[in-house]
Amino acid sequence: MIGAADARFMRLALVLGARGLGQVWPNPAVGCVIVAGGRIVGRGFTAQGGRPHAETQALAQAGAASRGATAYVSLEPCSHHGATPPCAEALVAAGVARVVSAHEDPDPRVAGRGHAMLRAAGVAVETGVLEREARALQAGFLSRVTRGRPMLALKLATSLDGRIATATGESRWITGSQARRVVHALRATHDAVLVGAGTARADDPMLTVRDLGVAHQPLRVICDSRLSLQVASALGRSAREVPVWLCHGPDAPEAARAAWEAAGARLVPCALDAAGRVDAADMQARLGAAGLTRVFCEGGGQLAASLLAAGLVDGLHLFTAGLALGAGGLPALGDLPGFSLSAAPRFRLDAARAVGGDLYQHWLAGT
Repeated sequence: MIGAADARFMRLALVLGARGLGQVWPNPAVGCVIVAGGRIVGRGFTAQGGRPHAETQALAQAGAASRGATAYVSLEPCSHHGATPPCAEALVAAGVARVVSAHEDPDPRVAGRGHAMLRAAGVAVETGVLEREARALQAGFLSRVTRGRPMLALKLATSLDGRIATATGESRWITGSQARRVVHALRATHDAVLVGAGTARADDPMLTVRDLGVAHQPLRVICDSRLSLQVASALGRSAREVPVWLCHGPDAPEAARAAWEAAGARLVPCALDAAGRVDAADMQARLGAAGLTRVFCEGGGQLAASLLAAGLVDGLHLFTAGLALGAGGLPALGDLPGFSLSAAPRFRLDAARAVGGDLYQHWLAGT
């Protein structure tokens, strides 16, 4: 029977699992807490690179105290043999008496088999504890498994009137230092940062996480149909230190392909849309097939518009500064199809707060 203590320990498992966000793809970010006699005897979360799994680490910490204990896991324990034995098998071998999981793993290799393996061995299994919170944490993994593409979050930093640069192209900085620090923290929780070729050429960004003491870096993905970005750019010069992936069209010049591959970048060939740009849906599908679960898009306007028009944006991180740039400024979004109000992409407000002198809002897809 599910009680208040179950919710409390599961919440801790979720907090532990969140530590792996951006570091464990293609695996889910899972947390595990092992409790014996009301006392925590082991805890773990999915390690960088996806292994060892959370259950393995928690069991190792608990040792003999696992026998007769309850394990709280934020996702159904795996049941298949891969690089490591199944976590469900490890829980049985450790003598765990009860497993509480947040929800079933939709991965076809698991999909209820982990719970069934536990029950067949006489382990009591309870599911559905903090399921909504767990699904939000694992949204990227769930998206890759069930939709074949990573979860995509779009970040916009705009003036009050929705501009991202002045009429002359000046954009550094519209928002303040505290807002930019939050952006870096968001980058750190995603597998990849995505920008278009125009933004990469105009800003020559590094797209790395800085000033947070974070050792892990998300890979950098550039949407560039013709591979127009120069290898001499900041991204090209650092491609061997922090991975760079280039999503390009079938007609990208061979010389540019060879130059980027020589620089250490990974090329991701994609289909083109009717306008001759990289097709947004095909790009997302290919990133999902490569294992990515969480992508953080930082523009520019045309790429953001194409992702919105294709219904690929799962969440919006909107930073609004208290200044106006006027109609001559560069808009945050490029042209969108002629949606009616009823058909236009809609989002629901999830959170809002002041960040320094700016306003931060988090919006989720759907009404």
